[in-house]
Amino acid sequence: MDKFSVIITAGGISSRYGNTNKLLENLNNKTVIEETVSKFQNIENINEIIITANLSIIDILNKMFLNQNIIITKGGKTRQESVYNGLQLVKNQYVLIHDGARPLINKDTIMRTIDKTIEYDAVTVMTKTTDTIKEVDSDNKIIRTIDRTKLYNTQTPQGFKTAVIKFAHEKLKTGSFTDDASMLEELNIPVYIVEGEYKNIKITTKSDLDFTKIYLDKSL
Repeated sequence: MDKFSVIITAGGISSRYGNTNKLLENLNNKTVIEETVSKFQNIENINEIIITANLSIIDILNKMFLNQNIIITKGGKTRQESVYNGLQLVKNQYVLIHDGARPLINKDTIMRTIDKTIEYDAVTVMTKTTDTIKEVDSDNKIIRTIDRTKLYNTQTPQGFKTAVIKFAHEKLKTGSFTDDASMLEELNIPVYIVEGEYKNIKITTKSDLDFTKIYLDKSL
């Protein structure tokens, strides 16, 4: 069986969220980060979970995940640096990279991402864009309406053959990429999509947290 590592990014400072780290907020007696991590546990293909954490919460996470065979390592100043740090610890042929602030990911999507990663070497979970998208100039004047039939919203996890994503990170080490799939796109390495779910939001604001709590309450 092909084995996977998981890198869960937790290196941010929640600057858009408020005065507290959103990953430590409570969701039905679990923190956000605990809820996210739990979605990747007890999946047969996954035998390694690495959390790249902001220095301010490393001690908290070490206590939180004590005796759970989870590796906590230092994140970087950017998401790209955090993932790079995590990649140095990956032992498996394949790796999933997931945002710590996406606790609503489900097992079915994770399993489909695993299957497609083995098939294609590089995939990302995405959802079709449903809103009408318009391009606007610097004077806030609409230039045009963009055809949304080919537009998708990017989510995580993103799955890769470890050697492929490590190559991209080494090659583009001085870049400023906000997701790993775009690094492969820059190098003309094909990336394929896995259909995701709209509820798999990234918690960025207090209202996102409220939505997540409501959804989890309904699913209990």
